[in-house]
Amino acid sequence: MTRRLFGPGAGEPQLRADEYRLLRDLVSERLGIWFGPEARLSLERRLRERLTVRGLATYGDYYQLLKYSPLATEEWEEAGELLTTHETYFFREDFQLRAFKNELLPMLAERGKTRRRLQVWSAGCSTGEEAYTIAMLILESGLFDGWEVRVYGSDLSKKCIAAARRGIYGAASFRTTPEAAKKSWFVASAKPEIADTAVSPAVRALCHFGQMNLLDEERTHLVGRCDVIFCRNVLIYFDAASRKRVIDMFHERLVAGGVLLLGHAESLLNVTTAFELLHLNEDLVYRKPMAASERGERT
Repeated sequence: MTRRLFGPGAGEPQLRADEYRLLRDLVSERLGIWFGPEARLSLERRLRERLTVRGLATYGDYYQLLKYSPLATEEWEEAGELLTTHETYFFREDFQLRAFKNELLPMLAERGKTRRRLQVWSAGCSTGEEAYTIAMLILESGLFDGWEVRVYGSDLSKKCIAAARRGIYGAASFRTTPEAAKKSWFVASAKPEIADTAVSPAVRALCHFGQMNLLDEERTHLVGRCDVIFCRNVLIYFDAASRKRVIDMFHERLVAGGVLLLGHAESLLNVTTAFELLHLNEDLVYRKPMAASERGERT
């Protein structure tokens, strides 16, 4: 018989210490997300509704479902929605975006003028605002007319990717959007009774979205080679081993001389020495070293 443990007066299952360790380690292994010793109540709260949906009595039962059940793949998608953070908006961390537009894009235009192809990956794009912002900056630069340009946004959350593909946003997404950008790159929603705003067709044409777990090597290889990877405020939720795996994958996905941009509070210190620091006027980013032949041409 399955045991039921109830919170004080709440009539709901409690996450026991042994169940917490099992679930925490399984989530870390599968999603890379790390819950520390102080996060037991947070994990309990986030997953509680899934026990109700699945008709389970304990978190131990839920662990068994995620680990062994034929329903595990389907359930991991639901768990991932509850365990990830989706806070984002257009033109976030504007100092870094200025560095991207004013310094990195001219550098990439010069380096790629023969190939005339540019690919940027927004890894952990949430509901798409970052990917669309990148596309707007590329268009504003005027440096890539006639090029093959692709901005790829990926996220663990299927719901976020669906929202990104819709490309329709409410007021909260525009908290730092310059008025000029809003006039240039957005249009009114097709439904006049809704006050939301849609991304313009010119911007949408550059952007593609797909659901992806950054620890899934087979899926990440589908992205192709990238000139720039944005992965901002994603790896702070990962454990050390998963963070190293993702950074190594980014290094492999970048072309020689390609650039990795992390969040302002993130660094590769004690993670890898495979990248070199690139000092810009307003930011410090990471670059995959150029091939020896390219370095020779520049000396």
